[in-house]
Amino acid sequence: MSAVVKPLDVAIIGAGFAGIGIALRLRQRGVNDFAILERDTRVGGTWRDNTYPGAACDIPSRLYSYSFAPNPDWSKTYSGSGEILDYIENMVDSYGVRPFIRFGQNVTGLEFDEAEGLWSITIEGRDKLLRARSVIVASGPLSNASFPAIPGIDDFAGKKVHSARWDHDYDYAGKKVSVVGTGASAVQIVPEMVKTAASVKVHQRTPGWVLPRVNRETSGLAKKLYQRFPVTQSLARGAWFWGHETVALGVVWESPLTRVVERVAKLHLRAQVRDPWLRRQLTPDFRAGCKRLLMSSDYYPALQADNCQLNNWPIVKIVPEGILTAEGVVHRADCIVFATGFEVSKSGAPIPITGRGGRTLDDEWSRGSYAFKSVAVAGYPNLFFTFGPNSGPGHNSALVYMEAQIEYIAEAIGLLLRRDLRTLEVDKQRQDEYNIEMQRRLASTTWNSGCSSWYLTEDGFNATMYPGFGTQFVRQLDELDLDDYVVTSRVVTEIGDINRMPAFG
Repeated sequence: MSAVVKPLDVAIIGAGFAGIGIALRLRQRGVNDFAILERDTRVGGTWRDNTYPGAACDIPSRLYSYSFAPNPDWSKTYSGSGEILDYIENMVDSYGVRPFIRFGQNVTGLEFDEAEGLWSITIEGRDKLLRARSVIVASGPLSNASFPAIPGIDDFAGKKVHSARWDHDYDYAGKKVSVVGTGASAVQIVPEMVKTAASVKVHQRTPGWVLPRVNRETSGLAKKLYQRFPVTQSLARGAWFWGHETVALGVVWESPLTRVVERVAKLHLRAQVRDPWLRRQLTPDFRAGCKRLLMSSDYYPALQADNCQLNNWPIVKIVPEGILTAEGVVHRADCIVFATGFEVSKSGAPIPITGRGGRTLDDEWSRGSYAFKSVAVAGYPNLFFTFGPNSGPGHNSALVYMEAQIEYIAEAIGLLLRRDLRTLEVDKQRQDEYNIEMQRRLASTTWNSGCSSWYLTEDGFNATMYPGFGTQFVRQLDELDLDDYVVTSRVVTEIGDINRMPAFG
């Protein structure tokens, strides 16, 4: 008879920023019976996958890092993907997280066993189920690259490359390259392709608001100061945070500051693009903030290079020779680069998840995902999400929001373990009240003002963004209130008193 494997206290899905962050904080709280299940062979998540030329963060590095794991050695204001990946790897080793990571573990399903009060975890290629008292889905919204649904995409005879699956072995020199998309990845890829390829054709569906990006080198003196006096780095981080918070007044809601943001973007466009017709093609017809703001000081100059051309005609289909657009022209290409984003889980679950009574999250989220404070869903006890529904910022660092979620989830895990609880499940009424208020607030934001974006489902439901300041998001997760939850204990006699117990102490 084979031995019964003891269930883990915590299973974490994904070894990206969120998974490593929650593991680090659990360890600091004395929780060590956990495993990180990572489908790849390396940590890093989106920063492991996005290695295209020019890949970098458009949020300052001092904000795009955890306050509980500061890095005094950022080389520039905005760091490249390689440096960010190094930061994640350093966290893994410096804080002793690596032994807890199980690579090559692709989680394909979760199912809650009500009789046992445990989650069963299905892993691709393994017959044996892994079990855990609690599960944290930290796979992130930008984990699955997606090619666009363009007719004939499989007929193309040349090379197809997705920005998140870059082929570094392919020689782009001397090639005719078409770039599909003009979003955050494209504005970084195009300037690099122009330096290498014989010709670059950029296929634009909708222009975005582009703000200048001043990327200064961090001086040696500043690095030494941050190392010797960490409080100075905390102050610098705080300054960047509050600077970005003020931007919310112009991009989350329409206000006089929105006009200021648009004015700055238009001045940037006018300063860099002399041709009036090209400027017109590059001017958005929607309010700043409705789509993601873009940060670049070299995208507009690249579009005006002798070997680059912007094409605004809609794509009809892809043919073996290249891209057929609506004016009837086939744009021949040796290589098509798709800078078209990811399969963001706005509706449906990221993986099959079955909760109490056989309910499935895929069904419940079919018209748009939702959660309580972005981290928990009624009917799915002891299950938590990082970067869950309605936790996206439009103006500040995602890691500020993620850090708040991590602290909240770590407190919930601590409550489960310290009090030896059976289940901790958000109250459905509290969840419904929260999400009704969330959608009411979203209705007055720029994201819901009429433009089409990846923030919204096809019928206009905003399952992605948080309608407020970063400070508001963090404040709502400051404390885990047991009145928001239905709690059951492993010892029946404790149930009556459990809701009055503090999480720690």
